[in-house]
Amino acid sequence: MNRYSARTLLREILMIAVTLVMAFPLYILVNLSLRDPHDGSSVIMPTTSPTLRNYADAWRDAGLAGAIVNSVIVTAVSVALIVVLSAMAAYPLARVTARWSRWLFWLVMLGLLLPFQLALLPLYQTIRDLHLLGTLWSLVLFYSGLQIPFATFLYVGFLRAIPRDYEEAALIDGAQPMQVFWRVLFPLLRPITGTVIILNAIFVWNDFLTPFLYLSGSDQQTIPVAIFGFLGQYVSQWNLVFAGLVLAMLPILAVYFVMQRHIIKGFAGGLKG
Repeated sequence: MNRYSARTLLREILMIAVTLVMAFPLYILVNLSLRDPHDGSSVIMPTTSPTLRNYADAWRDAGLAGAIVNSVIVTAVSVALIVVLSAMAAYPLARVTARWSRWLFWLVMLGLLLPFQLALLPLYQTIRDLHLLGTLWSLVLFYSGLQIPFATFLYVGFLRAIPRDYEEAALIDGAQPMQVFWRVLFPLLRPITGTVIILNAIFVWNDFLTPFLYLSGSDQQTIPVAIFGFLGQYVSQWNLVFAGLVLAMLPILAVYFVMQRHIIKGFAGGLKG
């Protein structure tokens, strides 16, 4: 049996300290979401009169019910398109050994290097010309195009680590290439697919700038834009902001806990090769 040593104690103290540092923002978030608006005590001090009314007010005043529905639609459709298109694009890039395949792969990877902020104005004009401003489809189109290069990068790395034996056996049995991919290979991509889903879902769900630009002037809004309505030039309802943030965090947190076992395994596998 290993003896409890001073080094073990030091590690435990370090882990506890790191945990406290990581948990501190969450404590501030929950503490302020339960605080009465007339409570002027320090944000660090625990609230003396916690109330759940802030959650009801934030839900009603910000129209979070509709905002959550919009966020779910945008996130689900965008992530589904990213998964399908990235996986299909990664299959030939990972399996074809011709020179054009390598050059095409690096061309796709250029999407990781180009900051989308430089193209905000042209993208806005393109969305406007397509008559998609003020609709949820503008966000779906934007997120899909933005995130496909990174998802393709992960899928290509994971596919290169999978032996070709499965595909060759299926081809010998008479399966078509698309059947081989969807029925044989794609089920093997579940770990990296889980990683792609959770990483992109978190990004799409929490993004503020894009919905603020593309949905401005319409009655459509996502959760970050809805919560932003509590902030004004002269008055900011911070208790409602933090209550809204807690409510917005719960759905994506539930998805994360459901798929967390795939994340590290899939991301590590996607970096091989």
